[in-house]
Amino acid sequence: MVLELVHCEEDIRAMLREAVELAPYLSFSAEDIAESSPLQRKYRIHFQEEEGFRISFQEGGGEIAYHTRPALLRALLYALSLASAEEKNIVEHCAFSEFGMMFDLSRNAVLRTDTVKRLIRIAAYLGYSFVGLYLEDTIEVEGEPYFGYMRGRLSRKEIKELDDYAALFGISLRPFIQTLAHLNQITRYEEYQKSIDVNDILLPEDSRTEELLRHLIRSVAEAFRSRKINIGMDEAEMLGLGKYLKKHGYRNRQEIMQRHLKKVLEICREYGYTVQMWSDMFFRLAGDGAYYGSEEKPLSEVAVPEEVELGYWDYYSTEEAHYTENIRRHRKLADRVAFVGGAWKWTGFVPHNRYSIAAGKAALGACKKAGISSVTITAWGDDGAEASAFSVLPTLYIDANIAYNSKMPEEAFQKLSGYSLQEFLLLDEVNPYCESGETHNNASKYLLYNDPLLGTFDSVLREDTAERFREVGEKLERVIRACEGSAFTYILETARCLALVLERKADLGKRIRSAYLAKDEKTLLEITEQEIPLLLKRMEAFYASFRAQWNRENKSFGFEVQTVRLGGLMQRLKDVQGILQAYLRKEIPAVMELDEPVKPFHYFENNNIQSLNYNLWTDIVSTSKI
Repeated sequence: MVLELVHCEEDIRAMLREAVELAPYLSFSAEDIAESSPLQRKYRIHFQEEEGFRISFQEGGGEIAYHTRPALLRALLYALSLASAEEKNIVEHCAFSEFGMMFDLSRNAVLRTDTVKRLIRIAAYLGYSFVGLYLEDTIEVEGEPYFGYMRGRLSRKEIKELDDYAALFGISLRPFIQTLAHLNQITRYEEYQKSIDVNDILLPEDSRTEELLRHLIRSVAEAFRSRKINIGMDEAEMLGLGKYLKKHGYRNRQEIMQRHLKKVLEICREYGYTVQMWSDMFFRLAGDGAYYGSEEKPLSEVAVPEEVELGYWDYYSTEEAHYTENIRRHRKLADRVAFVGGAWKWTGFVPHNRYSIAAGKAALGACKKAGISSVTITAWGDDGAEASAFSVLPTLYIDANIAYNSKMPEEAFQKLSGYSLQEFLLLDEVNPYCESGETHNNASKYLLYNDPLLGTFDSVLREDTAERFREVGEKLERVIRACEGSAFTYILETARCLALVLERKADLGKRIRSAYLAKDEKTLLEITEQEIPLLLKRMEAFYASFRAQWNRENKSFGFEVQTVRLGGLMQRLKDVQGILQAYLRKEIPAVMELDEPVKPFHYFENNNIQSLNYNLWTDIVSTSKI
């Protein structure tokens, strides 16, 4: 199917020529509507005052009226997904005046400019209005040479290039920064350590802290054209309890934060910024330290500056009532409340799209009913940003459909990704037992790094866990073969390679222990001579695929962490092989770790693999401190 666009203005043509995913399906003409073929339809396109877009149909094609460029692109994607002309007009508009997606560029993976450009295009095709870049220290800051040093930080030139590109598509590129906590990467430098209160929290009421923030906000203002900024300030629970306590004695911590916020707002005002900040610290410091469901009485004493928009972030429930209640509580603090949901890609190598979609349906439903005007869908990258930025495309697609109350056919998703929605959702299944979307786990990460001799996570395994990995690996292989030309095949290939590793690795430690305790030397010999060598070959294939995925999407900085982790795992497997061989040759009398009575997983009280998430590599890989 090709859409022939009639009387298309040159600036719109210029944008559409850059819309590389849609361009093969578009052509331009100065002629009026005429008879069309089954493979070609003609559409007049023009601007309309009303928000959103309208597609109307007539013989030979139709008409597309749009308000913004993302609305036009969404309309074109919609029209391309139709098998035939509709009987009724299609009218859509976004329920939110601001509707964006935000990507984390701070957890070791800094997206390449061409990756961000593709995300900008996808945002526009789906009808989002902005793309946010989360930058803790990964932005070039004038006057701070070690801020983001050797971390792949974005230069001013790169940001300006991306900003101009976003503007071409009618997308606002927005900065999401940190002005209080989450600045853990700079604490290694003595220069910055002096201005750290405790952990990764800046020292309030400190001249060097103010200087850093002035440099940071000025650099952001000079790089981004958007005058809306998110200043962070979340998860600073230990505020005022480190150097600040030693210097000033104990002070009301809510007041410490308010004074710090006042200073940040003063700097932002100098650059004409409208400010959004995460809301959790107002709740945590006023009450019992909780964010969701904290006591209401202390909230009456909290004063949120009128110029601040509170960003209520939440992606932990699939119940609409949960979000409705928390929106109500936020509105007790401020009139301007934005909602921030999540596209879960931050607990390992594969995403949780099904859970994200279920949570998004509940959250966005509550937002619509409450009249929330600003919504952001975040894609964080905790503990190394292992998952592809594009792995959450199903979530971004479905959330957009919810925002637009849309009946867009799923063919639209295939046009964007090269896969059907259900095929792409196979990525989720590399974390087993999550098919319903009601729960999620990151078993693919903790079973990958679970030590074969220590067996910390062995007790969470089920009888069919290894078989589950085999099955999803085969499913992914079939889909990859059927859709070989897709631009995103590399993502499914990396997931397939991981599934093949886990087919052999998931229960390896459990089988080693069982054979050892049964004195089954034949099985131990098979493990050392056949299974571990095969597993190492699969590990090498996974490493190569993952490295290729990383280099395709991210700058090379940060991958050294993955090299240490995965390379360390491969060496540990060789060590385990050597230990077992030494035992079988009677060179050592026993394997100490296997003689230790095994206990069930106890890091958390929850040890149900179906809902167990454990994302800290440092604690997964060993029971000893790293």
